Parts: sequence; structure tokens; C-alpha cells
Amino acid sequence: MKGQIVISKATIDRLPLYFRTLRLAQDEGIDIISSDELGRRLGITPEQIRKDLASFGQFGKKGVGYYVNELKRNVGEILGLDNHWNIAVIGIGHLGAALANYQNFVTLGFNLVALFDQDPGVIGSTVNHVKVEDIMNLDEIIKERNIHIGIIAVPAAFAQGVADKLVAAGVRGIWNFAPIKMKVPDFMHIVNEDLSVGLSSLSYHITRK
Repeated sequence: MKGQIVISKATIDRLPLYFRTLRLAQDEGIDIISSDELGRRLGITPEQIRKDLASFGQFGKKGVGYYVNELKRNVGEILGLDNHWNIAVIGIGHLGAALANYQNFVTLGFNLVALFDQDPGVIGSTVNHVKVEDIMNLDEIIKERNIHIGIIAVPAAFAQGVADKLVAAGVRGIWNFAPIKMKVPDFMHIVNEDLSVGLSSLSYHITRK
């Protein structure tokens, strides 16, 4: 669209860091924070922070700084966290159970409304007050509970099949913890978290220290 401002991926990727830092500052009882202090906490230059935020509007007051509560709310709105997305975790092994117990989902405005597994020994149990459902009922429950985001925590061999089910059921995004590259339609947004890649990268860097 002509005249539309294009926001860089790097700027978008920094927004959750700003939100987290502002949330921590809020918890510390800080009312006003400068771009210098935000930069110190994040290891980002104050100039970059001001440039990033200016992409979305005018925030803060020159010579004063940013009002923490107000900026946190504004960044949260930019990130869409005020939409209160409904989420489901698929695969309630050790990782899936840990994700289901992640308390910051609520803090961030996400609602954990369903858990799925195929193991008869797990189906019917509860994790974080949510009952584990049979994955065979996934399509019906996704639609019934208006689930927007599916979190995949199943072994790699089953992950693509789960992704296909989620797409068919109408979720809007997938957070994938299985160590494979998913094939999903262009309209589906997917974020991959491969723990082995992160650890391997860390191993590379500390080996060279």
C-alpha cells in the first residue's frame, strides 16, 4: 500500500524484549524509565530504542522519559497481547507439561484452554487445572473453544501430522517445539523453537572461549 510504513523484522523482534523489561520495571515499582536505562537493561543503544518506538507513534516525554505503565500497555497493544488469545498445547510429555504450567501465559494475556495427547494414560488427567483431551477430538475442541494458537510439543515423527490437524481446524498460528521444519500454508504463521539448535550454538561459542 502506498505510503505504508514498513517495520523491519529486527524492530518487531525487539518489541517483546521491551515489553518484558517494562513488565519487570513495573514489578519493581518504577514509574518512569529513560531510554538510557532501557538500553542499559537490554544492551541496546538508547537511539535504537527511540527509533524502534517512533515507528509506532510518539511515546514518552522529552527530558522526562517513558511512563512505564503507559508504555507497557502501548507495546502490549502493538504486539496484540490485548487480544487475549486462546491457546492449546499438543503433546503432554515432559516438555508439553512444562509449557502447560508456564505461569506467564496468563501474565501476557494468553488463555490456556485445551491440552491434547494420544496416550490413554495421559488423557483425562489435568495439568494446571486443564483437562487433557484425546487428540482425536482436536478439530471439534479447537472450533468449540475458539482456539487461536496451537503449541506443538510432540516427537518429530508426529509433528507434521499435528500441524496439518491444527491448520485444518482453523488455528491462526503455531508455536512449534518439534525439531523439524514444518510445511504449512503461506497464510499460517509459525514460530519454531528448536532447543537442540540453541544448545548447539551455545556449545560452539563456549568451545571457542
